[in-house]
Amino acid sequence: MSDQTFQKASITLVAAARLVAAAEAKAREMKIPMCIAVVDSDGTLKAFSRMDGAALLSVQIAQDKAYTAIAFGMATHEWFDFIKGDAPLLHGIVKTDRLIVFGGGYPVKVDGAVIGGIGVSGGHYTHDMEVAQAGLAAL
Repeated sequence: MSDQTFQKASITLVAAARLVAAAEAKAREMKIPMCIAVVDSDGTLKAFSRMDGAALLSVQIAQDKAYTAIAFGMATHEWFDFIKGDAPLLHGIVKTDRLIVFGGGYPVKVDGAVIGGIGVSGGHYTHDMEVAQAGLAAL
């Protein structure tokens, strides 16, 4: 391999669709219409579902949660603990476009490498987290 390039793993369309289907099943079980987004390792939308009745605002939030999760390879709910004790960071970073600091977004990892992210929005963030985790369990 050259010192001018590198290789990076990314989620397949098949795997992304599997995550969305599993998350949708959990949301239906909970009777909460959700938006579910899966992005690849670069943050580009790979698969998406807006369940019937899901809030319009949730469309972008789900995508942003997935994007946030791959940006640093950590779940969105972990961001608040990361920034809460650092006032300049707390008040500055939250103004960053697409950064979500509450639950519902997780990196998708295979063999320790971030290959994508899943983001869910439509319920309380604890519900979003539960639905996203159900999606991850399908991988």
